[in-house]
Amino acid sequence: MKTIPQLLDKQKTLYGSNIAIHDRGASYSYDDLHDLSLRFANGLKAQGLGKGDRVGLWLPNIAAYLIAFMACARLGIIVVSINTKFKSFEVSDIVTRSGCKALVLWPDFKGIPFLDILEELPEGALENIETVILYTENDITVECPPCLRASQIISFDKIASFQTNPVPPVEAEEGVLIFTTSGTTGKPKFVLHSQFSLTQHAIEVAEHYSYENRVCRLLQAVPLCGTFGLTQALAVLAGGATLYCLPVFDPQEAARLIREYAVTDMNGSDDMFAMLLDQGTGAVPYPSLKKAGYAAFNPSLTDIVERAEAAGIKLMGLWGMSEVQALIAHQDPNLPAELRKRAGGRLISPSGHIRITDPDTGAILPFGKNGEIELKLPSQLKAYFLNPDATEQAFTEDGYFKTGDLGYQEEARSFVFLTRMGDVLRLGGYLTDPVEIETCLLDVEAVRQVQVVGVVTPKGERAYAFVTSNRQQVLDLDDLQAHCRQKLAGYKVPVKVQQLSEFPMTESANGKKIQRSKLREIAQRAIDEGRS
Repeated sequence: MKTIPQLLDKQKTLYGSNIAIHDRGASYSYDDLHDLSLRFANGLKAQGLGKGDRVGLWLPNIAAYLIAFMACARLGIIVVSINTKFKSFEVSDIVTRSGCKALVLWPDFKGIPFLDILEELPEGALENIETVILYTENDITVECPPCLRASQIISFDKIASFQTNPVPPVEAEEGVLIFTTSGTTGKPKFVLHSQFSLTQHAIEVAEHYSYENRVCRLLQAVPLCGTFGLTQALAVLAGGATLYCLPVFDPQEAARLIREYAVTDMNGSDDMFAMLLDQGTGAVPYPSLKKAGYAAFNPSLTDIVERAEAAGIKLMGLWGMSEVQALIAHQDPNLPAELRKRAGGRLISPSGHIRITDPDTGAILPFGKNGEIELKLPSQLKAYFLNPDATEQAFTEDGYFKTGDLGYQEEARSFVFLTRMGDVLRLGGYLTDPVEIETCLLDVEAVRQVQVVGVVTPKGERAYAFVTSNRQQVLDLDDLQAHCRQKLAGYKVPVKVQQLSEFPMTESANGKKIQRSKLREIAQRAIDEGRS
């Protein structure tokens, strides 16, 4: 199997009436998933959408997300994943640059004002959008906002009501999915994956975790719009297991699902597991949970592995990134806690390769030496969409992907991740270029310069912004934060905005440079003093 449609066909034959997805009381069998995705594909085709077109999926963790994704995969449409936390500034950029011809969204979900956000987009941002597909679970009539034509809007149910007519096959190397990730210009890069990279990795994860050889019920706690969420969802389906959808993470609801349905597997962030443990009662609150992997995003939760082990959960460190997908490596669950908590681990792909190189010379380093992590995997990206220069720079001549991550190799197939090698921030579990936040603040006329750095807070890494003003005027710092809250996802909003008369500078052979290390010291000191 080399494509998503081939995987769907096989799973229908093998698992048929078995439950593939459980979504808030509704169950979808493998037969259902196969047929609904085919119906939806025919509905998209009737809207004039086809191979190479881009469709933005702006949905939470629900069955409809996977049905729409697989329908697009059947037609060779490229899905553009849009985070439900994104606001107008981010959505405008993603929709415009990717050239989306259609959007799929849930206008009345959890009070998120999707249509209002669309209305805030600058003129021309939606000029390529021909179809807006509205998903809803209520009998409501959605008024067409001024930014859209009534003829553009169609219901999700209507698209899914078409016949299960066969569609032409797609090729393994065709693009099928775009994740957004940090770019060097402040605008996220578009990570394009092929049918093969997603399908093959899903199969390998399913085999490695034995999803097909045991009772497996995985809680879909992390967002499907990111590689962490989508990778595990596709792997569960590749293994014929059952996925339990949690539209947005709520620790009380997560605890209920684990207990009620005897969930066996869960992957998530350290924050998620900390909140889940707080919901637990008894010495072993979740006895059914056998396999649990986590990503360390909150520096204040250094004891989460020990806390989980005391509650009967053996957490293991994971590693992945949008360019190579999630779950490409994990720590051995039989290791002691202090080793299990490290990010990285052993590659799961039998054909995967890893090496550590000197970032300055490119020389391959021996085991134990810190350098840049380079990987060659079946799961790696096809290209950075519409960015051939970035694609060329990301790969070595012999086909290794340069991760930009610092780490060291322990053995031929195992490594330890240490940190990012640049200024990219890990905010709310997402890699974020500080320039994106800086660009947003520079939209305010009175702001002359901006520098954004990362600080460690009790709630994890946060952005901290320094600004200077035009003509030395005093800026309203609360208004600047409010501007960010309106334009950016919540996790990108600076924890504090501080005005300086000028930035600390240093002389170099290439001219004056801003001392970002000095700004980090100032920011961290302000945060630490605010806690004391």
